[in-house]
Amino acid sequence: MAGEGAQRRTATQRPDGPAKVTITDIAREAGVSVPTVSRVVNGRSDVSPATRARVEDLLHRHGYRRRPPAPGDRAALLDLVFNDLDSPWAVEIIRGVEEVAHEQGVGTVVSAIHDRAGDARQWMTNLRARASDGVILVTSVLAPGLHDELRRLGVPLVVIDPAGSPTSEMPTIGATNWAGGMAATEHLLALGHRRIGFIAGPPRLLCSRARLDGYRAALDAAGVPVDDGLIVPGDFYHESGFTGADHLLDLAEPPTAVFASSDQMALGAIEALRRRGLRVPEDMSVVGFDDLPEVRWSSPPLTTVRQPLSDMGKLAARAVLDLARSVEPASPRVELATELVVRASTAAPRTV
Repeated sequence: MAGEGAQRRTATQRPDGPAKVTITDIAREAGVSVPTVSRVVNGRSDVSPATRARVEDLLHRHGYRRRPPAPGDRAALLDLVFNDLDSPWAVEIIRGVEEVAHEQGVGTVVSAIHDRAGDARQWMTNLRARASDGVILVTSVLAPGLHDELRRLGVPLVVIDPAGSPTSEMPTIGATNWAGGMAATEHLLALGHRRIGFIAGPPRLLCSRARLDGYRAALDAAGVPVDDGLIVPGDFYHESGFTGADHLLDLAEPPTAVFASSDQMALGAIEALRRRGLRVPEDMSVVGFDDLPEVRWSSPPLTTVRQPLSDMGKLAARAVLDLARSVEPASPRVELATELVVRASTAAPRTV
């Protein structure tokens, strides 16, 4: 495996005998990761001065002799792993990660594992071969064995929008999804809407559940009973927004507004309304979540909750690179603020 290969390549004889010291030995004694020692050995600049001094002192005391770089040595790479890539949402995350990676001279490898065990195992095989410095996992789940393998290889992991409850030691980056869900619903309530449909995201994702909880909390705070018949399932993609809106429109008493927990579903809902000859916002108001670039140009421009996707990518990249340098994050849980952006897709209902 790549980590073991790196150890074999960088092992060297001590000057006083045949015993060898490896970067694993140095890392253990210095209390840092193997990738950090490798960076010091290879003269990389992305190590804190204090850590560099500690590692350099141990290298000197153990008589470690640097060898010229060999083909296949650890590359300056980050792995960015999605469940799927067919979304402009993913593009915004990639944009943020790439900006930080470019600044720090690090390459980015983007993969999709599609929640399939075979894809995840193949990705892990590729990861070992290219010896990446860190992994950013986006709304995906890795089997416990793969997490253990990352730890064994000394590869740090940061998760964006975790699926399920992350372990206490796993750094995560997210947004204030509950507050965003509440703000969107409060906006519709302030306009006079009382029957507000909700198109949910995948229930396995914490961000989806938080947006739904924010919707429920806003209705409860306004004294409006939560009607579970107005809550329909979705998967964040256009088609589920279309079918969800269709279902809501078929109710005996349709809602006067719809809050979709992603912009793509909101656009699907608008198309469902258009095909029935209904207008937005005259016949129904629609709110999304994300603030993707395309929604500024939809017809009408979409009212939505902006989450800083690119900033989430930047923060995750900085966090995983810090971990690779043995710099612990100030907080294992980071949530960036969301913001309601009001455009032309929402208005007061015709009758209140």
